[in-house]
Amino acid sequence: MEKLRIVYLGTPDFAVEPLRRLVERQKADEGCGFEVVGVVTMPDKVINKRGAQLLMSPVKQFALASNLPLLQPVSLKDEDFLLALAAWRADLQIVVAFRMLPESVWNMPRLGTFNLHASLLPQYRGAAPINWAIINGDKETGVTTFFLKHEIDTGDIIMQDIVPIDPADTAGTLHDKLMLTGGDTVMRTVEAIVEGRAEALPQERLYKSADELRPAPKIFRDTCLIDWNKSAQAIYDFVRGMSPYPAAWAEIITADGGAVALKVYEAGIEEAAHDKERGTLLTDGKNYVKIAVDGGYVHLLSVQLQGKKRMPVADLLRGFNMQGAKIAK
Repeated sequence: MEKLRIVYLGTPDFAVEPLRRLVERQKADEGCGFEVVGVVTMPDKVINKRGAQLLMSPVKQFALASNLPLLQPVSLKDEDFLLALAAWRADLQIVVAFRMLPESVWNMPRLGTFNLHASLLPQYRGAAPINWAIINGDKETGVTTFFLKHEIDTGDIIMQDIVPIDPADTAGTLHDKLMLTGGDTVMRTVEAIVEGRAEALPQERLYKSADELRPAPKIFRDTCLIDWNKSAQAIYDFVRGMSPYPAAWAEIITADGGAVALKVYEAGIEEAAHDKERGTLLTDGKNYVKIAVDGGYVHLLSVQLQGKKRMPVADLLRGFNMQGAKIAK
């Protein structure tokens, strides 16, 4: 029987694990029923002003090491790219952490194109599902494979796997958990499609009203600003959900009136009664910085001063005077 021809589209580390699983299965089992015939990833990034040094995506690095044919289109609508993609004669395309595809791409294979999304769809449609699940204090999330269609993240669901969110998880640690689980989910999805037993469920069957859905919009710098009017738990979850990237931050007004941005990668909670105004900064100048919020304090534990490296707050205090400083509001 002729093997299912698969084209894989992806770019960052998150996309490497499913591709690795597919290639390893293909090498270990000649009767696996599929073959990865090509990989599409982003063009190399220029990492200096003269353009003399280029940075390859993690997916490109893996594809080259695995001797997989590779395309790196600047435009997904480019005629030469579309001809080269069609020449691979894919039966199925898989998209993991890539970019929006035009219909001319996702509708090309006879079996369609499926995507791996880092949430339990229909919840957290959008660009930052990992971050928002933690920010919102969820106790679990997961991954979903679904067939692409015109509207973003709304296609029919093929498979899902649940991943618990631990109280200390950050966006970074949860990313890694979902990456590994995603490799399993993609493999099971491909196996089901190869065997002709894949069933796709319309997302509309999983909710009654759009009001039930939590979005996962793209995160910008202003999104990362800490709101000290929120509860200690909400701020703690916000910091976790932004760590290590893009990182929550606060604007600090120093005693001499200067303003600096302070990124916060790790925080802690102290429950305590107090009469301080919300957002009041307290420090002993040596070991701790804490901010008054309703019902207690949020301790800043791991931070990064503008232009400096990430460090424990005690190290920050050795070289930066926080006495008399305030949180900008």
